[in-house]
Amino acid sequence: MLIAGMFLKANEVRIVTLAGSRVSHQLVAPKVNKFTLVKNPSQSEVAQFGEAIVAYCDDHKVELIVLNRRATSGQGAGGAGTFLMEGVILALARINVELVHPATVRATDKRNAEFKDLKPKTVDLGKAYDLAFEFLT
Repeated sequence: MLIAGMFLKANEVRIVTLAGSRVSHQLVAPKVNKFTLVKNPSQSEVAQFGEAIVAYCDDHKVELIVLNRRATSGQGAGGAGTFLMEGVILALARINVELVHPATVRATDKRNAEFKDLKPKTVDLGKAYDLAFEFLT
């Protein structure tokens, strides 16, 4: 199963797509790792962003999208950009979309860190990798 971890932050989506199992997996499309939605986008810019996400999933035969669950209150709560991008992805995706809480990712990382040798060194790409890793069997 091909799983795309999409980490939403500010006005960017960082993407890491994985195939395989937790023990033995590989990166798919390592050159594509970011889509951006401009601040205060127009309707056509939002549509283009959505089309780019759908095209990425179609081109790479992604079967599941995993997004980070946004904080709804308190410090670090998700802003308007992440809210808009999450809504667009949920509305336009032709495949299942799962939301994962950061605490779930931390718990999985503690149990399975030895299997994450392909994890990118960039922090945001690492978080996208962790999201995809959550649904590997």
